[in-house]
Amino acid sequence: MRPGNFIPLTLDEHRELASEIRTARARMRQLCELVTAVYGPNNQAAFTFLKVVESLDRLQKDMLAQAGQDLPGYPIEKLYP
Repeated sequence: MRPGNFIPLTLDEHRELASEIRTARARMRQLCELVTAVYGPNNQAAFTFLKVVESLDRLQKDMLAQAGQDLPGYPIEKLYP
């Protein structure tokens, strides 16, 4: 599919994706805390886990912006909290 030729996600699809991202973020945060507790905050694996959590935070923000484009007029603020 070429850029610009896409079918936007529906409200239900955005809700499902948001739920999946929240679940993944929560699990990565738990694992980040575990690895940091075991190996310390200066460990490379702990640092990488932190970057994964930060990336998922950024993904939530990006998907919130995308939902705004996909669902004009819909109150999207709570879709990707």
